[in-house]
Amino acid sequence: MLSDHDVRQVCQGRHADPFSVLGPHAQPGGSVQLAAFLPGAAEVDAVAADGRLLASLRQRDAAGLFEGTLHRSQPYRLQVRWPGGDAATLDDPYRFGPVLGELDAWLLSEGSHLRPFETLGAMPRTHEGVAGCSFAVWAPNAARVSVVGDFNGWDGRRHPMRLRRECGIWEIFLPGVGEGACYKFELLSQDGQLLPQKVDPYARRAELRPATASVVAPLPPVQPFSAARQRANALDAPMSIYEVHLGSWRRHVEDGNRWLTWDELADQLVGYAAHMGFTHLELLPITEHPFDGSWGYQTLGLYAPTARFGEPAGLARLIERAHAAGIGVLLDWVPAHFPTDAHGLAQFDGSALYEYADPREGFHQDWNTLIYNFGRTEVQNFLVGSALYWLERYGADGLRIDAVASMLYRDYSRKPGEWVPNQYGGRENLEAIAFLKRVNEVVGTQRAQAVTLAEESTAFPGVSRPTYAGGLGFHYKWNMGWMHDTLKYMSRDPAHRKHHHGEMSFGLMYAFSENFVLPLSHDEVVHGKGSMLQKMPGDRCQKFANLRAYYGFMFGHPGKKLLFMGNEFAQEREWNHDQSLDWHLTADPLHAGVQSLVRDLNRLHRELAALHQGDFVPQGFEWISHSDAAHSVLSFVRRSLDGRSLVLVVCNFTPVVRRGWRVGVPRAGRWQEVLNTDSAWYGGSNVGTPFGMAESQPIGHDGRGDSILIDLPPLATVMFECKP
Repeated sequence: MLSDHDVRQVCQGRHADPFSVLGPHAQPGGSVQLAAFLPGAAEVDAVAADGRLLASLRQRDAAGLFEGTLHRSQPYRLQVRWPGGDAATLDDPYRFGPVLGELDAWLLSEGSHLRPFETLGAMPRTHEGVAGCSFAVWAPNAARVSVVGDFNGWDGRRHPMRLRRECGIWEIFLPGVGEGACYKFELLSQDGQLLPQKVDPYARRAELRPATASVVAPLPPVQPFSAARQRANALDAPMSIYEVHLGSWRRHVEDGNRWLTWDELADQLVGYAAHMGFTHLELLPITEHPFDGSWGYQTLGLYAPTARFGEPAGLARLIERAHAAGIGVLLDWVPAHFPTDAHGLAQFDGSALYEYADPREGFHQDWNTLIYNFGRTEVQNFLVGSALYWLERYGADGLRIDAVASMLYRDYSRKPGEWVPNQYGGRENLEAIAFLKRVNEVVGTQRAQAVTLAEESTAFPGVSRPTYAGGLGFHYKWNMGWMHDTLKYMSRDPAHRKHHHGEMSFGLMYAFSENFVLPLSHDEVVHGKGSMLQKMPGDRCQKFANLRAYYGFMFGHPGKKLLFMGNEFAQEREWNHDQSLDWHLTADPLHAGVQSLVRDLNRLHRELAALHQGDFVPQGFEWISHSDAAHSVLSFVRRSLDGRSLVLVVCNFTPVVRRGWRVGVPRAGRWQEVLNTDSAWYGGSNVGTPFGMAESQPIGHDGRGDSILIDLPPLATVMFECKP
C-alpha cells in the first residue's frame, strides 16, 4: 500500500516522482502492486487484453486514487466506470517505460544534439505496441511537471511526468492521445509555486490566437537535397527578393478582411512573384506569435508555423509551389529576443531558464522583450535546432536573422552602467558570437543548399565571411548604410543634391567588404517614415520619376536586391499590417509603370550576367564618373566574371534633360539601350538616345580612350549593354 504521504502528494498533484508510486510495482513473491489516479471515477478494475478481470482496485482516497494487487506481472488495462454508468477501458500511462533513450539524453544534456526537435515536444508514436503520444520538456529546476490538455480536463494532477535527472528533461507517454490534441505543460517551481501553464517550446503547431495551447502535430518529413536550389542560392546567382508580410499582402476584404490561407497564398503570391520576376520570397516571421502588431518578430513558437493561415502542412505546400515556379523562400528567423507572455518561455520552470537572469543582460529595453542566454548549451541547442528544422523539414532556402546587432553587443541601446561587460571587460557578447558562428556552421554542413542573411547595422567585421577566416559565417549581410545614405539623398530636393553627391557613391567605398543585400524593407515604410513614393520630392510626376530612377540605380549597383511588398508598384500610404496592400492603384498608369519597371529590372537582373555575377568582387564593378556633383550624374559599368558581358549604368538625379551627353566607355562597340526609367512604358517623358543605340567613338573622355554620346533623360537611370 502507498504511504499516506504519497497519497496526499499524488492527490494534490505535488509528487515529484509519480512513476515511483503510480502504475505497476513488483512486490516480493511475484505479485504486483498497482495504483492509478483517476479523479471522478466510481470504480476501477484491471483487466486483461481480452477483458478478463485481473483485479478490482479499491478507492484509497476520494480524490480518485485507486490501488490493488495483481497476482503476477502481466499486461493490463484499466476499466473505468464513471458516476451515471458510463465506462471506458484505458491504457495506464504509468505502465510504460521511458521513451527518451540514453544517447538522446546525453546529447541533449551536453547541448550537442543537432535535431532536438526529433526528441523533445509532443511526438505521435507507437510505444510498446500502443498508439499514443510522447511528451518531453526541458525544465531542470521544476519540482513537478505535468501534461495538461483537452484529453485530461486540463488537470495537472492527472499526468505528472517522469524526470530524467541526467538531463533535466521530463517525459511521459500518453496512450490514445493523437494529432490535433491541445496541450500545455503545468509546472511547480522548486518552492512549490504553481506556475502559469506553459506552451511547448518545441510545439510544431499552435492554436489560433487569442487561444494559446500547443497542438499535437506530426514531425514534417525531411525535404531532399536539391542541387537546383543550391545553384539558385549561390553568391554569383541572381537574387532579387520580394519581402512579404503574409497577413497584409492581400486580404479577403469582402469576407471580413480575413487572411489568405497558405494554399491561397500559394496560388496568388507565388504566381505574382513569378510574374514580377523575383527570384526569392522573404517572409516576415511565420513562426507562431501572440501579437499581430509585432509582425511576427515577437515569437513564442520557434518550431510552429502560425495558425493564422491554416495548418502547418500548408506552409510546406507553399514552399513547394514556390520551388516549382523557380522561386526560393527565405524565412525571417528571430533568435535575438522573445516576449514576456506568461504562457511562453519567460521563467519557464520558475527560474531564468531560457533568458539571462540579470536584466542588464536579459531584457531588451527597446522592445520590452527577453534575451536568450546564448551561453547555455541547452538554449543554443534549442535555437540551432530551430534553424535546421525550417531548412530541413520545410525546405526553406534560407534564414534572414533579425536584429543581429542587438545580439553582438552587450551595450546595445544601453547607457553606461546598464550593461554587463564580457569576461575580458569588453562590450561584445562572446556567447552570442559563438552561437551565430555555430548556427552558420551547422547550416553549412547539414544543409549546404541553404543560406543565411544577417540584418546587422554596425561595422562588425566579417559578418559574411567564413568562420574559418574569423567571420561570423553568414552568406549575406543587409547593407543598412547604403539604404540610409541613398534614401536620404533621394529625399532631397534635386537642387540640393549636388551638395550631397557622396551619399550615392560612398557605398562603393566598402561594397566588397561583405556580401551585401541592398534592402528597401518593411522598416522603411512604417512608424511615420512614409511610403517609398512619399519620400520622393517634387510634384506627383517627379515623385514617380525619382522613384523609378532610384530603382534603376539600385538594380545597377553591386549587391543582391530586396523590395518590400508594395514598393514594386509605389504604394502611396504607409504599410499597415492590418490591411491589404492598395492593389487598386495598379490600375493607375503611373503605378502600373513602376510595376512594369520593376518587372523589367528583375528580368535584366536575371538575364544579364554583368548585373549579378560580380556583386561581391571588385572586378564586377568600375566607376566611369562619380565626381560630377555639379550635374548630379553618376555613371559606372558592371561586368560578368568572365568579362564578356558589360552593362553601362548612367543616372541623372536632376530634372534637366542632358542632350549630347558624352560618357567614357571601357570598350569600343555598339552600346544598346536596354533600360530607360524615363520610358513612356513606365510613365516617363520618353527622353532617350535616338534609336536606343550609341556607337562608340575614339574620343577620350572620363579617362577612357573611347566614349559615346547619349541623350540623358531627367530624373532617370539608363542602362546600355555593350554589343561588340
